Amino acid sequence: MSDLPLDQVRTLLAVVDEQSFDAAAAVLHVTPSAVSQRVKALEQRTGRVLLLRTKPVTLTESGQVLIRFARSLAQLEQDALAELGLGSSTRTLSIAVNADSLATWFLPSLAHVPESLGICFDLQREDQDHTAALLREGLVMAAVTASPQPVQGCTSSRLGRMRYRAMASPGFVERWLSKDPLPASLPQAPVVLFDRKDDLQDRFLRALTRRRTFTLVRHYIPASESFADAVAAGLGWGMVPEIQAAPRGDALVDLAPDRPLDVPLHWQQWKLDSPALAAVAAAVAEGANQALR
Repeated sequence: MSDLPLDQVRTLLAVVDEQSFDAAAAVLHVTPSAVSQRVKALEQRTGRVLLLRTKPVTLTESGQVLIRFARSLAQLEQDALAELGLGSSTRTLSIAVNADSLATWFLPSLAHVPESLGICFDLQREDQDHTAALLREGLVMAAVTASPQPVQGCTSSRLGRMRYRAMASPGFVERWLSKDPLPASLPQAPVVLFDRKDDLQDRFLRALTRRRTFTLVRHYIPASESFADAVAAGLGWGMVPEIQAAPRGDALVDLAPDRPLDVPLHWQQWKLDSPALAAVAAAVAEGANQALR
């Protein structure tokens, strides 16, 4: 094999981005049969299975390699056309970011990216401990992640620390936490979690108590602002970002002022000489410098 047919590579990227053969066909203005034939031809050419035909489709490890190539190629093509004044004046950047950053400092940072670059943002929300996987799979080109270790083919730079505090409403404190010391009462109290990947509350409890088992009364609220609202409403206690808790004033009580939990955040991006990607990285770094510790 001497080369990779670009129409087949672009078709594979469309299938992954649109999550189905039919949707990719609509974007590419061809039939679903043509999409299937191109992907099959690429698999035959590489001698590898690239996609699992699930709903949505799933990349194999070999497919991830080709998707990283396809996305890099698409970005370089967009940058070149923009510099030449040809083709579309917009380009798309896919970025993975955790919910708390997305709800606080990240979007204002993107607002400082020059409009003249014509960047369209495709944001994927994921826990900071799992965003690196989206980079590895080729689904995004950059990510806010908890991991300082760069994914293969990426660079990594430190953004700062997002500080969380164990918070609860005054009424919740009176009802659940007023009779016994915090290490004894908090593990038995209802707790609010973002989702089943969220381990901040358990991490705080393990540091506080050295125990491994805690309450079974767990409320899952998978939206950053609604999470803080649920804590303020007395549904349970939870780890709320300091920059989210401050504006709520007396509606939230800091349960352990001397025990903040800091989550280091890093910016990882593909090693790609792209003016658009460089501009976004600079804006994100500046925003993090102002908002994070």
